[in-house]
Amino acid sequence: MALIDIIKYEGDNSTFIWKHPCEDFNTTTQLIVHESQEAIFFMNGQALDLFGPGRHTLETQNIPLIRKLINIPTGGKTPFHCEVYFINKTEQMAIKWGTDSKVQYVEPTYKFPISIGASGEMALSVEDSRKLLIKLVGTERVLERNQLVTFFRAFLMTRVKTYIAQEMKASAINIFEIDESLETFSNDIKARLIDDFEEYGVTLNRFFVTTIVKPDGDPQYEKFKDLHFRQYADIAEAQLQQKVGIIEQQTEAQKMVIESQALAQKRATEGYTYQQERGFDIAETAAGNEGAGQMSNLGIGLGMMAGVGSTVGNMVGGAVSGAFAGMSTQPMVQAEQKEMFCDNCGAKITQGSAFCDECGTPIPVNASKCANCGFAFERPGKYCPKCGAKREG
Repeated sequence: MALIDIIKYEGDNSTFIWKHPCEDFNTTTQLIVHESQEAIFFMNGQALDLFGPGRHTLETQNIPLIRKLINIPTGGKTPFHCEVYFINKTEQMAIKWGTDSKVQYVEPTYKFPISIGASGEMALSVEDSRKLLIKLVGTERVLERNQLVTFFRAFLMTRVKTYIAQEMKASAINIFEIDESLETFSNDIKARLIDDFEEYGVTLNRFFVTTIVKPDGDPQYEKFKDLHFRQYADIAEAQLQQKVGIIEQQTEAQKMVIESQALAQKRATEGYTYQQERGFDIAETAAGNEGAGQMSNLGIGLGMMAGVGSTVGNMVGGAVSGAFAGMSTQPMVQAEQKEMFCDNCGAKITQGSAFCDECGTPIPVNASKCANCGFAFERPGKYCPKCGAKREG
């Protein structure tokens, strides 16, 4: 039987516990334990001494528990029979987990039954090597991460599914918005699982719920999914239209401000005010009025323009007033003249006649009107009965 001189870990980093294949050692055999590892000696089914990182010589003074069990003579290379387990204490990350069945519950927002699952990752490390070996490993030669998850699956699934169903009901979490709660789920479920793992000497360093498995393709689920996202799409569209309307109003207001500033600059350059510009507009309207060209409306049309003349400045006002001064208001006076009668026979005289139609009496020229005030004379005389001016002729 060959005796082993060097004992060291020969497994990979994804393994939690690895048993060395050889069980026969000399008292001077070298034991090499790497960082983040521990080695435990078993004899007759009992966990005896534990060795930390470093190089150890297997002598009776280094393995006192073995020395109590067997009588090893001093000196020589006496063989003894033991088992050595290496425990990898590094943090094992990205260990996947997932629910083995769907969680049944009633969706709190739309009140329809739904089945969901959950999956994610976790990170584990060995805290108490002796406890893990005694409670889980037993006579197994290797404990890998998948095996460890299998051992913990029962209470892992119970804690996860119970928590998700209770939390979604208590907090009324909408199934279509559940991804917003993944961080809360992760922290709360981890807190519930820590004691279960520690009971077996394992530390749950991290726990993540990364996915909630929804029943995509289920007709009832898809119907409520469309309803949910359509209502948010309508709200988003209304908000967008409101923003567009505000932008258009702002744009129109900015346009009006720019036009107003440009017009003010134009007035300042050409030397007239807003009131004067309004006067120009009124004069233009009066000039284009059809009634202004008729003699019956001449007083109204020209009166408006004369008023405008006083507003738009001396230049325009002077021109308009000058034009008015040279125009006769005779039509207006004629419209107001009284009927004339012959002083000889009393017959009515046709306007503009030089002789009476009935008796042929001449009608004096100066009997028509006063040259000063325009009063229509009814009979011959030397002076105007209205203003007292001397009559001509």
